Amino acid sequence: MNLMISETPLLRTAGATHADVAVDVLAYATGECALGRVLVARSVDGVCAILIGADHDELEADLAARFPQVTLVANEAVVRDDLAKVIRFVDEPAEGFHLALDMRGTPLQRRVWEKLRAIPVGRTVTYMELARWMSALASARVVACACAANPIAVAIPCHRVVRSDDDPAGYRWGIERKRELIRKEAVALKRRHHFSSSSHGRSMVDRRPFKES
Repeated sequence: MNLMISETPLLRTAGATHADVAVDVLAYATGECALGRVLVARSVDGVCAILIGADHDELEADLAARFPQVTLVANEAVVRDDLAKVIRFVDEPAEGFHLALDMRGTPLQRRVWEKLRAIPVGRTVTYMELARWMSALASARVVACACAANPIAVAIPCHRVVRSDDDPAGYRWGIERKRELIRKEAVALKRRHHFSSSSHGRSMVDRRPFKES
């Protein structure tokens, strides 16, 4: 892994020793959001990491560990718009947000992540429900493992997957952050639909069955 600081545009360049092999370069930057520090990294194809933590150095180390074979370039100019979208969504998750993603994982992981992206803001589903959407042979364990491997927090919303008893279970970036994301999205959904006080104790988290479109 190579770490560089640069203000040059993000390019996929030819390797010095193998002219026919492209050098994989990720630009990244960090900022502050309601959940702490957030790091966003992107390739020329899209965002491939959104990491949340308490410390800039911790996030840089996490990024390097997840992408050991790439060149990492600290470049705020390249990532500025993506980072602003992530911070804005975490602070106020109204209608969601859209980023071009470069999802780097196994074919099975990417299938799970695509299913996760279909869950709307304010909804939660169980690990088993998500497994059933994939295949009759898929298991909750497979879904849980793919969620744990997800490097793109929030944009691939693994925080919307809970246990069958509504317990939030684990979260790579901290269980309290997962609870806060679910809470914020539930409030946003409530505002969007103008729920009245006559809801008679309806849960803030929408647990109605969700069917893929």
